[in-house]
Amino acid sequence: MRGAIIGVGKVGSLHLKFLKNFKEIKKIYLVDKNPKKISPYPFESYPHYSSLKNKIDFAIISVPTIYHYEVAKFFLKNKIPILVEKPITATLREAKHLLTLSQKNKTLLFVGHTERYNIVYQEVKKNIKNPCFIECHRLSPYPHRSLDISVVSDLMIHDLDILLELVKRKIKKIEAVGTKVLSSTPDIANARIEFEGGCIANLVASRISKERIRKFRIFSPNSYISLDLGNRKIETYRKIRRKIYYKKIEYKNIQPLKKELETFLWWVKEKKISISLINRAYLALKLALRIQKIIEKNEKNYFCSRR
Repeated sequence: MRGAIIGVGKVGSLHLKFLKNFKEIKKIYLVDKNPKKISPYPFESYPHYSSLKNKIDFAIISVPTIYHYEVAKFFLKNKIPILVEKPITATLREAKHLLTLSQKNKTLLFVGHTERYNIVYQEVKKNIKNPCFIECHRLSPYPHRSLDISVVSDLMIHDLDILLELVKRKIKKIEAVGTKVLSSTPDIANARIEFEGGCIANLVASRISKERIRKFRIFSPNSYISLDLGNRKIETYRKIRRKIYYKKIEYKNIQPLKKELETFLWWVKEKKISISLINRAYLALKLALRIQKIIEKNEKNYFCSRR
């Protein structure tokens, strides 16, 4: 297969790191308007993606979010399968149009929600039933990238995507706060989501942190599961009769991005599309934008009341 990476920044270079080692990849093209980003790599390159129209079997899109729609639309119209980094687009209207194009042209639209392919999450999701409280912490140092979107769409959306799969119930209530620190969009956010049936999720996301933390804590009747998605660790506490049983599992040298790329390439080879995967990415974006709107409203009310 012949593929292309559109946008060779930090994320694009990570895709390239794994993609170049797959045996089924015959050729890789790179596209970036900044020649300095392409120059370190010994691959054929172009300043614009339109040059690839009849040369590739798939494309990986890792440009800033505001350009996702424009680039993805070009490839879907030309029936070229794509993997587009999360969030799928900047707006719901754009996302809906891409979903329609994918179905109309029967062309794969795959969204890069990498945590779906984290072995820690894969191992426990089938055993989680009727969670009553979920706590998520996703903290990172200031990235100097993806600043065109808020921390909700940049980081928290990973946890929202997982949350919607774990709790298959309608959302009853959302409370959210956040603030801008170093960028023009919120850098810190906290959301409290109440689902029908009583389950409550508390999510914290920050890109102003000294530490890098990716943790889920899931409480269910008679069990507590702690997931360290960053360090690939699972800790479980289960109550059976009157005893508490503890178990710890660690995984080494397993890369979720590599697994994501393997899954994407399988879909490309099979010439199939997955409506459910696309819809899940759409719903994660919809929830993220809903939370952002609440944060913006609270921020506006706060500053108005301070005057």
